[in-house]
Amino acid sequence: MTSPTERRELLKTVYDEAMGCTRCPLHETRTTVVFGAGNANADLMFIGEAPGANEDKQGLPFVGQAGKLLDKLLGEIGLERRDVFVANVLKCRPPGNRDPHPAEIEACQEYLWRQVELIAPTVICTLGNFSTKLLRGDPTGISRLHGAPQVLVVGARAVRLYPLFHPAAALYTPRMLETLRTDFRRLPEVLALGPPPQPDRADLAVDVLVEEIPEVESEAHTTPGTPEPVVQLGLF
Repeated sequence: MTSPTERRELLKTVYDEAMGCTRCPLHETRTTVVFGAGNANADLMFIGEAPGANEDKQGLPFVGQAGKLLDKLLGEIGLERRDVFVANVLKCRPPGNRDPHPAEIEACQEYLWRQVELIAPTVICTLGNFSTKLLRGDPTGISRLHGAPQVLVVGARAVRLYPLFHPAAALYTPRMLETLRTDFRRLPEVLALGPPPQPDRADLAVDVLVEEIPEVESEAHTTPGTPEPVVQLGLF
């Protein structure tokens, strides 16, 4: 089993590779690669869509208004940004903040899979449509899936997938903000379920398998422990 220190060093290796990436045309317009940031040993991982202008300047994910809302929602359930790991499907900003192109997702997704493998989170919260569809391997939209925990097998590891609306979508829509807040309140209960049973590697015949898991209580009253160590990949 990989130790926290070894995990951090392996993530640095992947980070170094991503910083020099030229796999798609986005490298021509980026200011910097936004690899991800947070806790290399986190039980909870958030995956968004792509960096925006602020992220492209600072090299860190979710540092704009959507990031402030993410921090606020985490605080409401007793967590801080340093307790989790935050990344995006794309590591470079699409020009004008346009939607990611399929070829860009395909070129970049290996970095995300390696992050998931090394961090080994118990719960992954996909934020919005792009990350949800990518991890599920299914075109079903976030409106139908948000707030419904599932067991997802990515490669050889099972995690609990918990799709959420993207914070940016809730910034100016009170009804959606309340939905996002309600879904966030269930997160401690999803985390408290612990890691799902891991599949036998010999039995894995598909890349992604989704199974429903029992409903959790709508109100959460417990908060998970704080893992360590913390890393800020992108601020070397």
